[in-house]
Amino acid sequence: MIRETVVTSLSPENTVHIAPMGIHLLKDEVLVMPFRPSLTLDNILATRHAVINYCDDVRVFAGCLTGRRDWPLVDAEQVPGRRLAGTLAHAELELARFEDDQTRPRLYCRVVHEASHAPFRGFNRAQFSVLEAAILVSRLHMLPRSKIEAELDYLRIGLDKTAGPSEREAWNWLMEKVEAFWREHPQGMNGQ
Repeated sequence: MIRETVVTSLSPENTVHIAPMGIHLLKDEVLVMPFRPSLTLDNILATRHAVINYCDDVRVFAGCLTGRRDWPLVDAEQVPGRRLAGTLAHAELELARFEDDQTRPRLYCRVVHEASHAPFRGFNRAQFSVLEAAILVSRLHMLPRSKIEAELDYLRIGLDKTAGPSEREAWNWLMEKVEAFWREHPQGMNGQ
């Protein structure tokens, strides 16, 4: 099973990196598979720890993809690291083993500590739309423009019907990023 989360990791110099990432929940482990290049990958390999944040504020996902990474943090409880202050729950991880790959290395981690901080009250369709749009934005350089535009058009339906101010703000950040990408690459990547 893949869960859309926010991973926080520390560099050896104690600089926090915040990154939205789909993580794989395995039977007894959490599998983190960042695309190279990746500060998350570098940090986990260097420190052997990370924190998974289960967050329902889609502005964090959209913000991280659009250069807005200054979110309130607090110390993790049992590993060297930080977690999002506003996360609903978090899991503190320790690297158990590493499988290298040129594109997506595999970081198998064990959960050292978990905690819940607030109830999850469910996602509305706008939050889902923002999460899916964030994933598309992270792949602008990999997908044909026609596919991205078609999917964004569909996602905009749920956004228009159910969004509150936070979801609209996050969506607008993502659309600014898409428009800037189209200005630089009018035909998309590889002219597609």
